[in-house]
Amino acid sequence: MSSTPPGGQRTLQKRRQAQTAKDKQAKQTPTSARTAGHGGSSNSILKIYTDEANGLRVDPLVVLFLAVGFIFSVVALHVISKVTGKLF
Repeated sequence: MSSTPPGGQRTLQKRRQAQTAKDKQAKQTPTSARTAGHGGSSNSILKIYTDEANGLRVDPLVVLFLAVGFIFSVVALHVISKVTGKLF
């Protein structure tokens, strides 16, 4: 059998590539929150408002109007049920 032993040149090459990729990533990412340009951590809630976030993007004003509209509809339904309960 001519199987290659574990380790060897391929493993060293993969380790070097992984280390250089890690070093490259470390050089690109800022080390502090100030250099990141945020008041806090760069992996915090502020990620929601960047282009890195996945999913549905909804303007905060739309969410506000939907919430107020929902509250108004609940109050209106309560008022309607009270009025129709006294009439019938």
